[in-house]
Amino acid sequence: MPAYCRKFVTVAFACSLMVAASPVIAAGCTFEPQGEGRVAAVIDARSFRLEDGREVRLAGIEPVSAEKIKDGSALSASVAGHEVTLSGEDDTPDRYGRQAAFVFLGPSQTPVQARLLAQGAALVSGSVANKDCASALAAAEAAGREAKQGIWADPLAIKNAESPGDILAGIGRFTVVEGKVLSVRQAGATTYLNFGRNWTRDFAVTISRRTLPAFEAAGIVPKSLENKKIRVRGWVEARGGPRIEALHVGQIEVVGGK
Repeated sequence: MPAYCRKFVTVAFACSLMVAASPVIAAGCTFEPQGEGRVAAVIDARSFRLEDGREVRLAGIEPVSAEKIKDGSALSASVAGHEVTLSGEDDTPDRYGRQAAFVFLGPSQTPVQARLLAQGAALVSGSVANKDCASALAAAEAAGREAKQGIWADPLAIKNAESPGDILAGIGRFTVVEGKVLSVRQAGATTYLNFGRNWTRDFAVTISRRTLPAFEAAGIVPKSLENKKIRVRGWVEARGGPRIEALHVGQIEVVGGK
């Protein structure tokens, strides 16, 4: 397979997550080449610097809040000093000068992102638009969750939507919340998925009018979520009660019925 046509794989990791089972290619998840290089230094839990000075941010994931993982030790163990190949949809640097990419070690077809997710050292961001790629990342995170690796060793890693106080404790952090949507309301240009009756205290997810068409096109019609259990991920804000703004379709997942 050419280097420019790398594909994600879903991998079943053993408890140690160091040995992968036979990979299954996620068909359709391909990227343009963005170059290669040797990792000179790990900057934080999801970014590193190459010897040529380029700074790279791992696309599609967010670091977890556990302090022992935030320092980038899991990423260091994976990439420090190694030759890596970069792939992605766009190599334009972000506002911090970092190039967002999917990163592969040598000939491996398993992205570093999937390895970190399966170790419980990262969370899926929900920002990847390609369905096949998003599914591959979700499968890696699910493997880590099932094996109780990293952050998933904590039974409270996923916050309960009925405990707004616990969610508020994570203001400014990327958090995963589960709960039943009690009502869906429109207020101005914002749609609210309400998980409680008291808007000044209870948890809610917001979707702006400008992003609503993308959710509906993906089959996520807000009104249809009433009385359904969903899993939502995003940055916690305090607006009366705790809020997460859903900017990308991948941030919301239906995980149960009534």
